[in-house]
Order: sequence, then structure tokens, then C-alpha cells
Amino acid sequence: MDTCWSLSRGPAHGGSGCRVLERNDMRKTIGLLCVVACVSSIPGAFAQDQPNWVMTRPHVDDQISPFVRRILEDSTGNFWFGTNGDGVIRYDGNSLEYFSVDEGFGGVAVRGIVEDPEGSVWFGTSGGITRFDGETFTNLTEQDGLASNDVWSLFIDSKGVMWVGTLQGLSRFDGEVFTSFELPEAEPDYTRGVTSARIVHSIMEDSRGRLWIGTNGGAYIYDGELLTNISEEDGLCSNAVNCILEARDGSIWFATHHQGVCRWDGTSFTHFGAPDGVDGTEVWNLYEDRSGNIWFPVEGPGVYRYDGTSFTNFSAKDGLASHAIQCIYQDNEGRLWCGGWMGLYRFDGASFVNVTSEGPWR
Repeated sequence: MDTCWSLSRGPAHGGSGCRVLERNDMRKTIGLLCVVACVSSIPGAFAQDQPNWVMTRPHVDDQISPFVRRILEDSTGNFWFGTNGDGVIRYDGNSLEYFSVDEGFGGVAVRGIVEDPEGSVWFGTSGGITRFDGETFTNLTEQDGLASNDVWSLFIDSKGVMWVGTLQGLSRFDGEVFTSFELPEAEPDYTRGVTSARIVHSIMEDSRGRLWIGTNGGAYIYDGELLTNISEEDGLCSNAVNCILEARDGSIWFATHHQGVCRWDGTSFTHFGAPDGVDGTEVWNLYEDRSGNIWFPVEGPGVYRYDGTSFTNFSAKDGLASHAIQCIYQDNEGRLWCGGWMGLYRFDGASFVNVTSEGPWR
């Protein structure tokens, strides 16, 4: 629980040893940026559960980062952008500030951001968990009881318990200690490049207080006592579940890695595909906006919006240059943001605007 000021390059544990090159002013990368990421997070990558694959790409100087994968606006109005190699970026309404391992931040890849009731912001990274209390970073790792330093999802439930999804299963944090929450080991799916079913990609609490856990072995429902598995045998479109969402009508949506999106109404599954106007199979995120529209990105085709009746696709023709969006988020003013490969985008109601280090932020 001590504040750790690490001067090492790359993940604090389990990393590839990739070196992140120096920045002139911590805002730009010189030359080639070495991005440490899970294979599945890069377009055209290999197996889904290989977390420390390294890739070099030219850095696009005007983007806030080559890969934005998580977005959160905190209670004070600061925006936090989790990246796939630049640590985390904070925008306070005036300027951008970058935090990575040199500033005491836990890891270079950020895969989860949540704010607790006390106003601390927590980050799930490639090097463990990092808490920011407004002034300092505190890093928590396997040495503190975390199941793995390779964190893939974060969630704080209605009781204030933090759930941490990692490469090696699920951990529960009560504010003092981590305890392992055992999930049954599912069979790997080697035909799809899934060599481990322990990775936890998504955690969600529904309106009945049940916890939904998305893994490479399907989805699990935990009601406080019993743990129930839902898999392809039950009609789930794919066992590789990347995100789970409860819509306002009570239906449960699943974003999967191999078979797109499906919806469960409590009795049966509906799979949305090409006949419904949805192309592609790799979906990483689901988001319901204030108007009840369901948004999700599909690698290749772009972003889809479902209004309850039909799907609308947004792609390069609508200003969305990235074909690999990974997160969608609506801020306190109702503006919709998308992050992914090739940076950050904002939806203006009709099309997307690329938000670079120079803006436009409004």
C-alpha cells in the first residue's frame, strides 16, 4: 500500500522489457513508440490472450496518443484517457498532462478506469492497480495479493467492493486486502487462438444486484451465493466475452471476440449480424447513452448505434478514421467520445471529429 515511484521502463511485472522512448516534454514521443499491449488489442494481432506482445508503430504527433482505450470524466470534471503505451493522460479543461512509470504510474497500458465514492481514481494497468488520490499515485500489485499484475477490467459494485479482472482470474478488494474469487477453469478454445479461459475482460452489476463476469470461458453470473455459467451451449454467440451491458429495458448485451454482438432477454439469445445490418465479428465495448441508444465498435466496419429498431453504422465516411475503436463514453454534458487506434474522437450528433492534442475540445 506504499506509494511506489518506479523508474523502470515498461510494466512493473510480467512485461516484455520494451523500452518507451523519452519525450521532449512528456507530451510527444520521439521516433517510434514501442507500445506494450495485449495481442488482441492491436488490429490484425495474433492470439487473444497473449498480454505482452510488443509492436512498434510510427507515432502520429498530433494525436494525444496512438491508441486510446479507456475514457472517464471524474467528479471534478477532469478527463482521464487510458492508453495502450503512454500510461494515462489527464485533461483538465486547459491542457493535457501525461503520467507514466516515470511519474509513479503503475503501467504503460491502461485497461480500466473507475472513480470510488471518495473521489479517488483507480486504474487497471499492465503493471497492477494504481490509485490517484488527487496528489499521489499508489500502486498495488501481486505483492499485495492481486491475482495478477496484468489487469484487464475494473468495477466497483453497489456495496463499494472493487472487482479486478486479470489475466489469471478475478480478485476482490475491500479497501484493505485482495482476495481471490475462484472461477471454474473452462476449456481453452485453441481453434480460435484462446489458450487460457482465465482472463476476465468485463465485470458488470445488473439492476438485481447480480454480478456478471465476462471471460474467455463464457459469462458468469454471481448472485452473492451461486455462480452460474452461460456459454455457447446455452446460445451465447461466443465464449470469448469482451464486454457485458444491461440495457434500461433489462436485456443483457454481450460483445464478443469472434461472433459479434448478441442480446439475452432472460429466456433466449438474439444474435445480430449481417442480416440485421451489422458486419464484423470482433467487438470490444458496449455503451448505452442517455437516450437509450446502444453503441458498440466493431473492428473494421467502425461504430454501430442501435436505436431499438435498426442499426446505423459510422465509419471513415462520417469522420471516424479509426477502424479499431475500443471504447465509447458519454460525458456529463452528454457528449459522446470514442477512443481507439489512431486516437480520440467526439461525436457531434451527425459525424465524428478527431480530437488531437490541439483540440478541438469543444
